Amino acid sequence: MNSATSRYLHYPKPGLFSTLLMTLSIVLFSFDIRAETLTGKVIHIADGDTVTIMVNKSQHRIRLLGIDAPEKTQAYGKQSRVALNRAINGKYVTVEWNKRDDYGRIIGKVVYNGIDINLQQIQKGMAWHYTYFEREQEPEDRSRYAQAEYQAQRDKLGLWQDAKPTPPWQYRRSRP
Repeated sequence: MNSATSRYLHYPKPGLFSTLLMTLSIVLFSFDIRAETLTGKVIHIADGDTVTIMVNKSQHRIRLLGIDAPEKTQAYGKQSRVALNRAINGKYVTVEWNKRDDYGRIIGKVVYNGIDINLQQIQKGMAWHYTYFEREQEPEDRSRYAQAEYQAQRDKLGLWQDAKPTPPWQYRRSRP
């Protein structure tokens, strides 16, 4: 081989862009970003944003993704729980999820007969769109939940009947 031929057989050193691309690919594919689903019967409604479902004789506590409902001792807390109870208690639901919270609860979107129950709670004025965790939602859900809260507030539905309802995250901080 002459020197003219050998220079074409050498591979160039990876540049910054190709190194970053390779690193990003490794990082992205090392995470399990698939959403999982559970289908089970709702056996308990703890409050307006937490339910328990039974799947094959195993109980799973579910925290509804993207919403925050009033606490039980807060204004509209009981109404929020009753609304969720009427919507899905005793019914078979599907939960789309990919995360657990610090309490071990599954964080997910609850769907019954094609209806997004999390969204329905907001539409009825029974919960806030929990924007602190909105980055965990699909972009379409983020938009729908924000729009639903705006409409419920505009129409003074549920908790929006109060002049200045206290969001549950503020209510929890103010309690000892």
